[in-house]
Amino acid sequence: MARHYVTIKDIARILNISVSTVSRALRDTYDVNQETKEKVLALAAELNYKPNFNATGLAKGSTHNLGVILPFITNYYFSTVITGIQEVAYNNGYNIILFVTNDSPERELAIIENLSVSSLDGLLVSISSDADSCSHFQEIVDEGIPVVFFDRVANEIETSKVMQDDYNGAFEAVEHLIGNGYKRIAHIAGPKGLSFTEARLKGYLDALEKHNIQPNEDWVIYSGFSQEHGESDTLQLMEMKNKPDAIFAVNDRKAIGAMITLKNKGVKVGEDFGVIGFTNDPMSTIISPSLSTIAEPAFEIGKLSCELLIRHITKKHFHAEEIVLPGKLIIRESSCRKS
Repeated sequence: MARHYVTIKDIARILNISVSTVSRALRDTYDVNQETKEKVLALAAELNYKPNFNATGLAKGSTHNLGVILPFITNYYFSTVITGIQEVAYNNGYNIILFVTNDSPERELAIIENLSVSSLDGLLVSISSDADSCSHFQEIVDEGIPVVFFDRVANEIETSKVMQDDYNGAFEAVEHLIGNGYKRIAHIAGPKGLSFTEARLKGYLDALEKHNIQPNEDWVIYSGFSQEHGESDTLQLMEMKNKPDAIFAVNDRKAIGAMITLKNKGVKVGEDFGVIGFTNDPMSTIISPSLSTIAEPAFEIGKLSCELLIRHITKKHFHAEEIVLPGKLIIRESSCRKS
């Protein structure tokens, strides 16, 4: 048997008042007396009444649905971002519809092409790694759908963006390695073309330059974000005639992959070879030795992204904002030489 959901018509019938009076009482308008409001609210609570956002959306041009497009849901960073998004969305009466690209630009494009924008009030987006163009998102913006980018952003599209401070985080990570006596520092980077890949690379290079260390182009390797990428990148570095003595990894998963390869080769991580990551994944405290890293404010990025999107939705003339949040250096065993 189909479940019957309580409607404002049910409340009106039971209290013997008009539907419009119930509607106004639930919205707490000035033209309904206090006694009636209290009766309506009490009965609504007793019957577990929930507003039908799809119905109100048809009347108001609002669906109370927010789309979230992101590369992964299985890694710590994005799952934490989603938690921040959900907190703000649900507190403001919005539902979340999740779309996962698996970091595929083809899947990302297919999602956009099949997206029913009429069923969404706005979009939160973290783009896939190898996307050659973000014109499909520009088309969404041109249709009047508010879009906010987070973490992996499309620089050429004029809309709000929320990111961590990738440049300064990378600079601080590499300077920490240098301060601990490591001088031949490699960087296992993310895919080329992503703004945060380039920002972290620039932070790495500028830290070397500040300390008069000549960078080695062979020691910068671009690849994906997984532990397996970290393992293969490090294997490539360790097969070189001129080997590094430390690695700055674009994220913790790659850093953990680097540590596994190093340990398999009998290299003492921390004591002989420094490793530092970026994210502060919980795995960084479990692996031995524990992994130094730059902690990203993932939860805050999710919250701020959703807050910005709701402002875009509710305010007609809200100007785009770009918010950059600082990371924090977390020093553990993998980057500290024993004296």
